[in-house]
Amino acid sequence: MEQADNKANAKGTTHFGYRDVAVEEKTQLVHDVFESVAGKYDLMNDLMSLGVHRLWKRHFIAISGIQPGQRVLDLAGGTGDIAALMSKQVGTTGSVVLSDINEAMLAVGRQRMEDRGLVGNIEYSLANAEQLPFADAEFDAVTIAFGLRNVTDQPAALKEMFRVLKTGGRAMILEFSKVEFEGLKKIYDTYSFGILPRLGKIIADDEDSYRYLAESIRKHPDQDKLAGMLEDAGFNNVTYRNMTGGIVAIHSGYRG
Repeated sequence: MEQADNKANAKGTTHFGYRDVAVEEKTQLVHDVFESVAGKYDLMNDLMSLGVHRLWKRHFIAISGIQPGQRVLDLAGGTGDIAALMSKQVGTTGSVVLSDINEAMLAVGRQRMEDRGLVGNIEYSLANAEQLPFADAEFDAVTIAFGLRNVTDQPAALKEMFRVLKTGGRAMILEFSKVEFEGLKKIYDTYSFGILPRLGKIIADDEDSYRYLAESIRKHPDQDKLAGMLEDAGFNNVTYRNMTGGIVAIHSGYRG
């Protein structure tokens, strides 16, 4: 797996999938991708994971340790799958902030929460993960699921996650990662680059966005690299666990 250039290099460029682009361009390019797929985001995740993302997300929150009464933040929250699960965890005495940088995604998330009747303990924030509009030590937990790989400056986002956590608070990241087994990797690559973009074209009339999403997974840091980045951001007791042969991994760290 190719490794991400998580900060701007000397030429002021970063990656957008397999393309090198100016740092200031990437945020807008990613915005355009999710503006395009917002209405079909859940379908996109079903296609990318063959539906297994729903199980991954449930397990992610089941092991989060989130307790009733806590205040928690979900970054790049998309259509609200994680926020909905956390809403049940924190209960009526707690609160969940569903955050996303993309207005279209956040609008879909808000509508879906309302459709589910989840209105009492969920707030919404249009926010860039690299510059969060929250106070220091405001949250008991911060999560980001399938969103970190789309952030331009990942170390900045991790530092912001650390900043807004209370002492003893936990950050958790669910993200596509490095496949452990060569046989599975070949099957996964064939699906990601041979089949997924075609499905994107047929179902969403958007082949390019789905190709970018497949490429962005390969450019994301592998399990050990991301664990090191969490430690560099200040987190303690950093761990990760693979699921489905490393197709995804859950990373965790605490603010000491």
